[in-house]
Amino acid sequence: MSLRVTFELDDQDLQHFRLIMREARKTAARIAPEDIVAAAEDLLKIVSGDRTPIFIRERFDKLTLMISMLTDIDWRLPHQEANRVLNALAYFTEPEDLIPDHIPGLGFLDDAIMIELVVRELKHEIEAYEDFCDYRTRKRAEKGHKAGISREGWLETRRRELQQRMRRRRKRSEQKSARNLRLFR
Repeated sequence: MSLRVTFELDDQDLQHFRLIMREARKTAARIAPEDIVAAAEDLLKIVSGDRTPIFIRERFDKLTLMISMLTDIDWRLPHQEANRVLNALAYFTEPEDLIPDHIPGLGFLDDAIMIELVVRELKHEIEAYEDFCDYRTRKRAEKGHKAGISREGWLETRRRELQQRMRRRRKRSEQKSARNLRLFR
């Protein structure tokens, strides 16, 4: 038997999480990027255990994806976008978070919520990276030798296209959000 539990975070709740993230980013600004990634990877090792609830593990799959975006040699995320992802991972460098991780069933709930918020913030980066991975997989299946183009050539072309799309979509989202905020003022 399973039980579905849902809850909604209102603007005040979201503001609280944003404040916590801002503080984590300030702290993480003094930490080397590889240490930020290592802290997120360490958290993933803890969560990968069988005793972690599925709803938590499902969110942490996105954390794995964000780490891959930074470490995938083929993707080569440009500096500005890499910083956005590192800032998103900053929360996971803090050993003490809202709900202590050792509390069974709920210890990683705050981490899962933060992942959900970060995934929304990085929506366009994540979509572009997932499309790139799908493209790379398809091309590998084709042996990557279509019309004499090298593997590096087709990866570079697709990476550039997807990263440009990612920036366009993020800019449109930011403009739309700004317009919506003006409507409510």
